[in-house]
Amino acid sequence: MTSKRTALITGITGQDGGHMAELLYSKGYEVYGVLRGQRNARRESLTREFPFVKIVEADLTDQTSMINAVESSQPDEIYNFAAISHVGYSFRNPQLTCDVTAKGVLNLLEAVRIVGLAEKSRIYQASTSEMFGGLDYNRPGSGYNEESLFHPRSPYGVAKLYAHWIAKNYRESYGMFVACGILFNHEGERRGLEFVTRKISDAVAGIALGQQEEVVLGDLWPKRDWGYAGDYVRGMWQMLQQGAADDYVLATGETHSIEEFLELAFAEVGIDDWHPYVKQDAAFMRPAEVDILLGDPSKAERDLGWRREVDFPGLVSLMVRHDLKLRGGDK
Repeated sequence: MTSKRTALITGITGQDGGHMAELLYSKGYEVYGVLRGQRNARRESLTREFPFVKIVEADLTDQTSMINAVESSQPDEIYNFAAISHVGYSFRNPQLTCDVTAKGVLNLLEAVRIVGLAEKSRIYQASTSEMFGGLDYNRPGSGYNEESLFHPRSPYGVAKLYAHWIAKNYRESYGMFVACGILFNHEGERRGLEFVTRKISDAVAGIALGQQEEVVLGDLWPKRDWGYAGDYVRGMWQMLQQGAADDYVLATGETHSIEEFLELAFAEVGIDDWHPYVKQDAAFMRPAEVDILLGDPSKAERDLGWRREVDFPGLVSLMVRHDLKLRGGDK
């Protein structure tokens, strides 16, 4: 009889961390989650939603604590989701973004190496489409793939690019199994309210129920390759089941603007014209905006057998219906 596989998840309280914990538990894993701080405000909700998760107190910016976390959990697989992950926030706090999103990955990789698990632990590093930047000169018509040029346009993108390359360096220098998932925008019911998609779905629910009058946003024209987070964590898990570590783009292969998201979201509650309910504010506009991000998931589809299951209209509908329920609606 074989023992359970163990997994360590950083960023366990975030969107991807929640989806991954659920997936791994359904597959029979023993799941450990890194929680920063003894009085973390999210501890109670984490233990309520995922009582099976064994909490390990650690911080990516503190290498000693990460060594202890890896030592105590002895993970077969590590999923690193911890990051300062909001692009707009990274402009306001570039130093913290660097410390957590970039240098924190180095601390994790070193912890695995120091503990002596370089040959045992398989590591997933959450890279991002924001590393590409979306500029005309490096924008392939069929979408960005694993060989496309990088040109990050935010402190978040720059920090993630360092993390991406240090992960590849440890793979090549120490023979560590480190797979990088270059994920395009993935959303869902667990998305934080600070992200535009969830901000919209929550506001639409509030407007439909008479609980608020409008939603205030920044630019509405940027286009993104939006998929469902639940589909994407399945792809992350598949990356760590391969014979060798590699990099993979996960995307839908299609783009939609924020205006399109608004149209579908309001239509979900029976409102045909969203314009009267949406205001724009320069405070929500970034110093450098990425116009369009389109991914090419051909490699992941071919090598991993990965396929998305939720399309764009289905994603918007799922999010709005979830927020209606949270706000006390009938749907």
